[in-house]
Amino acid sequence: MANNDLPGRRLGKGMLVAAWLGIIVLLTYYFSGVEDDRYNPNRDLSSIAGNGYTELTLRRNAQGHYVAPGQINGKPVTFLLDTGATMVAVPYHMADQLGLRKGRAVPIKTANGTSKSYLTTIEELRLGEIVAMQVRGGLAVGLTGNEILLGMSVLADLEIIQRGNSLIIRQYR
Repeated sequence: MANNDLPGRRLGKGMLVAAWLGIIVLLTYYFSGVEDDRYNPNRDLSSIAGNGYTELTLRRNAQGHYVAPGQINGKPVTFLLDTGATMVAVPYHMADQLGLRKGRAVPIKTANGTSKSYLTTIEELRLGEIVAMQVRGGLAVGLTGNEILLGMSVLADLEIIQRGNSLIIRQYR
């Protein structure tokens, strides 16, 4: 009788292990989405078209920054809004994939000291339905990661209103 129980016990233990693995996978999937939402609560942007303007509202992330998806030359990117950046700063390693040409080298001052950037022109930049053409940018050598700093070469042409944890961005046509 004891020998007959052995295959059933193995099957039971195997099912228990499979169930725990399934729970771990589901929890990992769930919490990775929660963490993504904490970093970028604006993953699904929706713009409002008003009389002569386009508007979108961004929510501040858990670190207090405004992060949002967008496009450069038709390629998806993640923007980090940075009013302290003179122009749009693109990590140098992303230049080829975004179709950006390296221009003249210029020194830039960052919070981490002086670094080098190459001037470039972004043909088309999109943040939701807000569109900017022929944008001054820089290919920043010292910028790691994949976030693009959305600087004043774009933001200066927009109306920006901060209310609590929201940032309203409006582009007039």
